[in-house]
Amino acid sequence: MMWRIDKEAAIFLGAGRALLLQFAHPWIAAAIAEHSTTLADPIGRFHRTFNVMFTMVFGTTEQALAAARRLHSRHGRVSGTLAEKAGPFAAGSRYEANDVTALRWVHATLIDSALVAYQLVCPQFSAEEREIYWTEARLLAAFFGIPQDALPQSWADFSAANDKMWRSDVLTVSDEARKIAGAVLFGAGTRLLVPSWYRALTARLLPARLRDDFRLPYGKLEYRKTERALAVLRRVYPWVPWRLRNVGPYQEARARLAGETRPGVTTQLLNRLWIGQKSMAG
Repeated sequence: MMWRIDKEAAIFLGAGRALLLQFAHPWIAAAIAEHSTTLADPIGRFHRTFNVMFTMVFGTTEQALAAARRLHSRHGRVSGTLAEKAGPFAAGSRYEANDVTALRWVHATLIDSALVAYQLVCPQFSAEEREIYWTEARLLAAFFGIPQDALPQSWADFSAANDKMWRSDVLTVSDEARKIAGAVLFGAGTRLLVPSWYRALTARLLPARLRDDFRLPYGKLEYRKTERALAVLRRVYPWVPWRLRNVGPYQEARARLAGETRPGVTTQLLNRLWIGQKSMAG
């Protein structure tokens, strides 16, 4: 199920949602503002993030473990204190990127947003399929360093935990978070123009409270933009050639399982697009 979802380029329809859900946590917003190159080097940040994620999903066991160690090491250098009070967190309170509660929230946003995005243009998952997906997601969580007993036991429990988190003051959108979110949604630091329908879709997919807290407009105009965009995507996406529709790391994994020792030229080019290098092996 994890491969079935994460192989689809369509999951990037939910990337903005996942990022903003993460930014809404004061620890994560502070960590990004103080330690991340998201604003100075957004393309590099994109490649590093998805290099780790896709390698943990599609790589060999050895590659996945190496990616997990890189992630843990990188997070080990990320710690600090909050400059001001945010929600239940007092000014001066300490954050650490490898804290289990922070890791669990990042993992939750990625798992939930991937399925939300997938189902925008691909067939809906059944209850049984969602359960299998969550079982696999729990295994993936181990690569983040999250103990199994720190995770919900079922998809229903996972959904309930997300809903509770969305409504809690643990998610408190700071001025810092709004600034970072605005820069990301307008493509700051790149020559890419983020289409207005994508910003509207990101707003649409967020819980209403957080959408308002990020001050993202979402009225009749934005609704019509998203409806038009989704109508086109749902009509066109099933006809997109698999070489373009499936991400490079999945194509590399597929070739590996077929006995090929190295990815072909096309897959190498796609890997450079998705993970910034020609192969998950480096």
